[in-house]
Amino acid sequence: MNSSDLDALAGRRVLIKPECLQRTGSFKFRGAWAALSGLPEQDRTRGVIAYSSGNHAQGVALAARMLGVPAVIVMPADAPALKLANTRALGAEVVTYDRTRENREEIGQTMARDRGLVLIKPYDDPRVIAGQASVGLEIAEDAARLGVATADVLVPCGGGGLTSGIALALEAHAPGLRVRPVEPVGFDDTGHSLVAGQVLRNAALTGSICDAILTPQPGDLTFPIMQRLCDPGLSVTDAQALQAMALAMLRLKIVVEPGGAVALAAALFQPDAITGDTVIVVASGGNTDPDMMARALTTLP
Repeated sequence: MNSSDLDALAGRRVLIKPECLQRTGSFKFRGAWAALSGLPEQDRTRGVIAYSSGNHAQGVALAARMLGVPAVIVMPADAPALKLANTRALGAEVVTYDRTRENREEIGQTMARDRGLVLIKPYDDPRVIAGQASVGLEIAEDAARLGVATADVLVPCGGGGLTSGIALALEAHAPGLRVRPVEPVGFDDTGHSLVAGQVLRNAALTGSICDAILTPQPGDLTFPIMQRLCDPGLSVTDAQALQAMALAMLRLKIVVEPGGAVALAAALFQPDAITGDTVIVVASGGNTDPDMMARALTTLP
C-alpha cells in the first residue's frame, strides 16, 4: 500500500505491507499455521499450548481450530479486551496471569508438562520463524515488481520472529533490502542488544501501549539471525505510534494497533535515520480496542 500524503510527510516513498489484514488481524497466523501443520499427527492430537499478549494467541487458536486441535493460551490479564475475547471466541482455553509478578514461560512449560501439551513458542521456534519468513518472500516479490532493489525494511520487533524471518527471506531473495527492527522507547531490547553484540534485557515489563511487542529480550534463536542480517534498530515513542495509527486510518483506511504501527511511525517521524528514496514498512497487526483507536484519532490536527 502507498499514500502520496504519507510519502510527503516522510520525504520519500513509503511502501506499507499491511499484515493487519491477515487472518486474525496480524502476521502471527503465518507462524502458527506453519508450526501446527508441521507437527506429527500424534503430537497434534495431544493438544497445544502457547503464551502470548494476544496476536500469537489468536493465530494459534485459529490454526488449532482449523486442524481440530485443542488449544490452551496463556495471556496477561491486562491484555487488550479484544484480544482476550477473540482468542476465546476461536475456541481456545484462556489462562490469564499477572505479567508483573508471574513468568509466562514458566507457566507455559509447567502446564505443557502437567497436561501433556505441545508448547508453541511465539518466536523461538524454527517453524514459527519459517512461517513469518513468508512475509519477506512477499516483500521481495513486490519489491522486484516495483523495481525496488535497495531499501530499509522497517519491522515491528518483539522477540524477533517476524524480524528474523523476513531477514532470512530477503537474504536469499532480495539482499539489497535490509531489515531494521523497530521498538517502543524504553523497550528497545533488540536495538540495544544489536549495539552491544549480546542479548540485553529490558528493565521494565510494562509501561507502553505497544503490548504486542513488549517482550523481555530477544529470542535465543532469533537474536543470532538478527545480529548477522539486520541493520541498526530504531525506537519510537507511544505518542508517535498513536499518530501513525491515526494516519494509517486516515490515509490508508486500515486499522493498525500501537505495536503494529511503530515501523510506520519510524518512517514518518524519523526520516533522517533512514537511507534511500524508498522505505518499506510492515504494519504487523491491527487488533486494537476501539478506545485506543479513538485515542489515536485525537492526535490528528
